[in-house]
Amino acid sequence: MPGTRVLPPGSCIGVIGGGQLGRMTAIAARQMGYEVLVLDPDPRCPAGQVASGVIASPYSDRSAASELARRSDVVTYEFENIDATVVEAAEAVGRVFPSSKVLRVCQHRVLEKQAVERAGSRVSPFRQVVTEADFYAAVKDIGLPAVLKTATMGYDGKGQAVLRSPGAEAAAAFARLRGQADVLVYERFVPFAKELSVICARGQDGETVCFPCTENVHKDNILDTSTAPADVPPEAAGEASRIATSIAAALDIVGLICVELFLTTDGGLLVNELAPRPHNSGHWTIEGCRTSQFHQLVRALCGLSLGAVDMAAPVAMANLLGDIWLSTDMKPDFARALRVPGASLHLYGKVEPRAGRKMGHITVVAGDAGTALQRAREARARVSGTRS
Repeated sequence: MPGTRVLPPGSCIGVIGGGQLGRMTAIAARQMGYEVLVLDPDPRCPAGQVASGVIASPYSDRSAASELARRSDVVTYEFENIDATVVEAAEAVGRVFPSSKVLRVCQHRVLEKQAVERAGSRVSPFRQVVTEADFYAAVKDIGLPAVLKTATMGYDGKGQAVLRSPGAEAAAAFARLRGQADVLVYERFVPFAKELSVICARGQDGETVCFPCTENVHKDNILDTSTAPADVPPEAAGEASRIATSIAAALDIVGLICVELFLTTDGGLLVNELAPRPHNSGHWTIEGCRTSQFHQLVRALCGLSLGAVDMAAPVAMANLLGDIWLSTDMKPDFARALRVPGASLHLYGKVEPRAGRKMGHITVVAGDAGTALQRAREARARVSGTRS
């Protein structure tokens, strides 16, 4: 690990990616007195609206990444579906956290699962699939039901299929996904009781802090709600944090890593995926924690001590997708939503609503997590005009 370098306010943080995660990171950085320079093809991207400046260039532009590093004191990235050689181009000029080595692991599901196992944690049984023979061998060895995924580029349910029978449906799924990627992953379907996540922050000096374990619900493979603290036994929450800490250390993370887990029906924990960046399931930390995930990232990038992560109050988050805009003639009713006690609104500055596109989120703090979740859902329903 490189030595700790403390960056004072006024220094510049470069961010590859101008989406909502970059936007909220930029807001946190600006609150702490830092400049932010964003690399994104769109000069009016969500992060660009609050950053100090934007380098408007494709994510594949290595020279632009080099320029970003030259003009910044430290560089990070807000999503992992980018060419690692672009991050390496920035690394050749300046400091980048997390490193390109981490990115290469987390953007490839086979390497990711192998890294999790080396860190001493469990994943669902899996096989790498390249050929049709590999596929049918995996079906035989691991069995059904199973999930077939592209090894790279999939997110929010894209690039994957659930397989329940070995016939024509499975063959069609293999053919479709094999047309999208050279390498696939076949893994046993996990009959989970709950989906959990833990966001772990790790500083340049190895200081490590985990945010409270979060309980997540997905709808159509897109995160729908997150609730903290998760309604799980203390032993499970503690083990989830231990797993996240061990993975962060094994990968030598500087910054944030989100570890998504399944709590199985027998009470065990299996790691599903990793994300080396702020995460949708951690948006609740803005209202619910002493230090948000975004402020924590800025602290880690700038060599500062990590902040306290004890909860200010139980909290729940509900995503706002573009479907709401489309169903309300582009007139969501935010005023009605904010009449719900404890509700806060976050919009991402995206101009074009699309079905399934994350446009914002609502968080609600309350006296207990169950009430917070109920009110978050109520607030979202009011945005849609479906509740009074």
